Amino acid sequence: MLFSLALSVMISGIMTCASPRADQSASGESEDRMYRIMFYNTENFFDTFDDSLTLDEDFTPPGKMHWTYQRYLTKLRNLYKVIVAAGAWSPPDIIGLCEVENRQVLEDLIHDTPLSRYSYRIVHKDSPDKRGIDVALLYNTHRVRYLESKFCTVKKPGLLTRDILYCKALLGPDTCHFLVNHWPSRSEGQIETEPDRFAAAKRLRLLVDSVFAHHTSPKVLIMGDFNDEPADESLVNHLQVETVLNNPRHSGLYNLTVAPSAGTARGTLKYQGRWNSFDQIIVSGSLLLRTKGLAADTNGYRIFSELFLLTEDKRYNGFKPNRTYSGFKYHGGFSDHLPVYVDLVYH
Repeated sequence: MLFSLALSVMISGIMTCASPRADQSASGESEDRMYRIMFYNTENFFDTFDDSLTLDEDFTPPGKMHWTYQRYLTKLRNLYKVIVAAGAWSPPDIIGLCEVENRQVLEDLIHDTPLSRYSYRIVHKDSPDKRGIDVALLYNTHRVRYLESKFCTVKKPGLLTRDILYCKALLGPDTCHFLVNHWPSRSEGQIETEPDRFAAAKRLRLLVDSVFAHHTSPKVLIMGDFNDEPADESLVNHLQVETVLNNPRHSGLYNLTVAPSAGTARGTLKYQGRWNSFDQIIVSGSLLLRTKGLAADTNGYRIFSELFLLTEDKRYNGFKPNRTYSGFKYHGGFSDHLPVYVDLVYH
């Protein structure tokens, strides 16, 4: 009953309120000096058609998941609701996404839902992933000026995984560099699949080094589902991300995920009763030094864990994400991951 009521109130608010984000943030900053950056693993955001080049047959009407057009429409509406709510009634300025099948599902999201009232554009490319799922980025053209992008393949013999998306954009007068990730999963075991995530980490490190080599004190924001925790070897040793946020250096990378975050959840996904923090936001030291221009707060990372995104965990107690599927059972929820976001504020 509590979840139904919360969902009803949230849906009602979204459908009747078109007001922008509050004029001032919690820190007192005006809206035009604040940019919200969001990342969301959308959990199998597939269309209903069979792509002969990928293993997407399960997500078709006759497939194992019985993925019908009506279920697809429900998924579109659910993703729209999450995006609007996470933006505090004005959708985030930049949205990194993963588990997206193709450009068409993104076109449907920004044109065939009430997101059409905003001016989102898409950055996407099909990746080598054998299931056909990709990373993507949406940006609001009223707030963000797109400059360039590229997609970088993770190269390892036998590994077909998602590309890393690099996007360069202007937020106000500041140039920012965004990197969207979805590293190889643990589905065949954490230890067995670690080398695949090491390969992704090393490829991302090369991209970051290239940005630092071509720009002075660049403002870099890395987001993604890393399928590893912030303290795991892939992030700490291979990507060289620091988890101590005191005394940042311009050239360092810092994981905001380790800072306390508001919300009901203790992570972004829950597996066998344990919360994990695979969905992370990492920034360069230039975004933490609070010099002139855009900056991120060391406590600015948030897990968006409103009640309508959660459901009761009857087996392990507490809450868990209200997901689209559990195994082959359809629930009609949102995702098995919770969204995360951070605000960049001008100083």
